[in-house]
Amino acid sequence: MIDRATMSTASAVPLDGRTVPTDEHLLEDPRFTRLLRDALLGVGEFAGANVIMQLSRLPVGRGVAESRVESGRLDRHPFKRARTTGGFLAIALLGTEAEQRAVRDEINRQHRQVRSRPGDPVAYNAFDADLQLWVAACLYRGFDDYLRLYRAAEYAPYHDAFYRHAARLGTTLQMPVDRWPADRAAFERYWDAAVAEIRLDEVTRTFLQGFARTDFLPAPLRRVVGPPLEALAIGHLPGPFREALGIPWTPALQRRFRLARRLLRAVDALVPRPLLLAPVTVGEWDVRRRLHAGRPFV
Repeated sequence: MIDRATMSTASAVPLDGRTVPTDEHLLEDPRFTRLLRDALLGVGEFAGANVIMQLSRLPVGRGVAESRVESGRLDRHPFKRARTTGGFLAIALLGTEAEQRAVRDEINRQHRQVRSRPGDPVAYNAFDADLQLWVAACLYRGFDDYLRLYRAAEYAPYHDAFYRHAARLGTTLQMPVDRWPADRAAFERYWDAAVAEIRLDEVTRTFLQGFARTDFLPAPLRRVVGPPLEALAIGHLPGPFREALGIPWTPALQRRFRLARRLLRAVDALVPRPLLLAPVTVGEWDVRRRLHAGRPFV
């Protein structure tokens, strides 16, 4: 968990005598694009917690738990959903404007089906800008946590630049850019107010408890990776989300969480970076291949 009491909102500082480029040139800076790919690498460790955070906003949770888009359901097609989500994140952070538009059009096509029906107990619409902002905010929070934990020195000059760049996590969906809080201080105010509004009902809590337990995985795989994935998902949740989810933080979960984190830190330190980033590289290549060939992305 990240202690944000000491977070600074100061501007970016020089690195090795050079200043951080202006925002329009950030993707020309190899140090920044390296950070972005490292952030994408962090999806693996923080994905479980981040999904739970996003779906703890009741309309988002209902929209996913009750989704009528069969091919995109997280609980029925987890590997396809992982591929499409990873592709979306790669294009949101690293893609050109044309690639972002193509991904947005694909997602819009799917999101037209994600809306509540008359008489449903919870109203939701996947095009709701407030909900898109919430999803983007959760994604930014997860990336920011990962970079602070694993790449603190490299990340320090880029806190503000990365925050501004992260608006693309929402604008690659349907969020208007002016909905993104103006700076990191404004984001913290938004985040505190938004976290106070999280709520799960019986439908979403049951769905997310099953997700945390990795019930969506085939049984043989679940027996191997389920316990550490559950521990990482619950362990990386901020307190209000963990309490809403209703899974107790037991000593056994805490031990598994610490063991999984030690293992991941060892892998990060020992495995050569090109090999470590292979899943990110392949995922980025795959989504670009699909987009440029005119093949469906979702």
